[in-house]
Amino acid sequence: MGRPREHDERTAAALLDAAERAVEAGGADALAVRGIATEVGTTTRAVYSLFGSKDGLIATLGVRAFDFLRAGLDALPATDDPAADLVEVGLVFRRLATERPALYSIGVQRDVPGLPPWQPVCDAADAAFAVLMQRVARLGDAGLLGESTVVEATLQFHALCEGLATLERRGVRIPFDAERNWRAAMASLIAGFTARQPTGISGA
Repeated sequence: MGRPREHDERTAAALLDAAERAVEAGGADALAVRGIATEVGTTTRAVYSLFGSKDGLIATLGVRAFDFLRAGLDALPATDDPAADLVEVGLVFRRLATERPALYSIGVQRDVPGLPPWQPVCDAADAAFAVLMQRVARLGDAGLLGESTVVEATLQFHALCEGLATLERRGVRIPFDAERNWRAAMASLIAGFTARQPTGISGA
């Protein structure tokens, strides 16, 4: 019989939760391996055993961000209105930014100077982006993308969501409800895909 693991998935999850709280409270600089280990009731050895290093712990938080997005997108129903469905997709992104700000900061904004491009984070980001592309592709199937490709439209949609999230997180005041602002902006972008392209933008 093999030797049982000293540190299991429950310990890993507890350490990640503590790390997320630390980053949310004070940014990535506030994350201390000893501090989160003490909070969880374990040792620094557990952190290094499970994540390899402090950077490995931070990278796993980045993976968590994209897992949150992918799970949220997978949970959304696909109705007969792909445009309305895509607006709901954007609101999943908003929930990440507003409800899990530490994950958003690390995973999406990469707000950790010197953190290497960890492959698990890249893989998780690619997986979430692929699910988003599937949602955007439904617009194309319905003839709602105009001259835009699925990749172009997906990148534009993502850029809009990240911009809206940045404004909201920065506390920029708008004259009406923030979610209403998101819905209006996303609906405008989606409607614009089918509009005639302005002269001079075709890239010729």
